[in-house]
Amino acid sequence: MTARSARERLGVAPGADEHALRAAFREAAKRDHPDRPGGDAALFRETMDAYRFLRGEAPEPAAFIPPPRMPVKLVIEIPPEIAIVGGLAMVDAADGRRTRVPLPPGMRPGETITVAGETFEIVVRGDGAIVRGDDLWITARVDPELLRDGGRVTVDTPRGERMLWVSRKAAARALVRLAGEGLPAREDRRQGDLFVRLAAGEARAEGPARRMLRQFAAAWAA
Repeated sequence: MTARSARERLGVAPGADEHALRAAFREAAKRDHPDRPGGDAALFRETMDAYRFLRGEAPEPAAFIPPPRMPVKLVIEIPPEIAIVGGLAMVDAADGRRTRVPLPPGMRPGETITVAGETFEIVVRGDGAIVRGDDLWITARVDPELLRDGGRVTVDTPRGERMLWVSRKAAARALVRLAGEGLPAREDRRQGDLFVRLAAGEARAEGPARRMLRQFAAAWAA
């Protein structure tokens, strides 16, 4: 606010004395008071500031209203292996201390636990493993020939290595389901399944035995 804008707000001339300022302020305050017809809170505030400015007083600062604090989401991130068999998870409490928290088998994403008065949400995340409800989903790279003809293949899963029999139907869908190999049953949650997506990887080198078998199959088909 400048001296000119303050005088214009009160309607006084330069060099107005204390008596003139007070009289002008009373008239302007009556006119601008928000409780009177045509009044406005913002204009009334400007009138107050103008009067203080011309009297040499600093206007009162507007009340500072801090922005609302956004809640901080506290999470415990665990791999699928701990979600399956349980184990210990490291938790950073609000006081800066790190605490080891035992987790039971079968923890699902979105479940919460309370540690030192704070609530943490479980997040399950692993290398290529996805949790959907009670089920685990992984992707396995296999020989492109397997996706055409089916066969046996060994894949790494969160439960360890598994030998899969891939039928031609499963190969065409590029998906194998292992019943009961997902997250374990817990309270009101069912035993989950493991779904293995099959993706084409590098072709295996053909050995003599495999070449003979292929040639025999081709001759038989002929």
